[in-house]
Amino acid sequence: MDIKLSQCFIAVDDHDKALAFYRDVLGMEVRNDVAFEGMRWVTVGSPAQDVEIVLEPPLADPNAAPADRQAMAELLAKGLLRGVIFTTDDVDATFERVQAAGADVLQEPMDQPYGVRDCAFRDPAGNMLRFNQPRKQ
Repeated sequence: MDIKLSQCFIAVDDHDKALAFYRDVLGMEVRNDVAFEGMRWVTVGSPAQDVEIVLEPPLADPNAAPADRQAMAELLAKGLLRGVIFTTDDVDATFERVQAAGADVLQEPMDQPYGVRDCAFRDPAGNMLRFNQPRKQ
């Protein structure tokens, strides 16, 4: 049996800002952009792989209670919903490019004891994104 990751989901509160970040700053390609019942889902992915990231509304249930919608919005604003780790062949260059675009820096590039060099940012919605590369042994 061959099982592969196909999609992961990131909640965003402004698809246009998220799209500008993921497409224009990170270089992801837009694979789908769907509106349905007043909501929007944008699918992006690296041209180098098949895995997709779906930029989705924080609470895509049209029957959700207003209190639940408010709770999700608050968690998103704090950056507590989701995170993604990307790999790159040059963490330092990636850091410089993402920082120059104005992203919120959480951690500058550093060598980690578990064998990678990495850095971290928040996307426009507050989600944590880490970028790492394996350290040479």
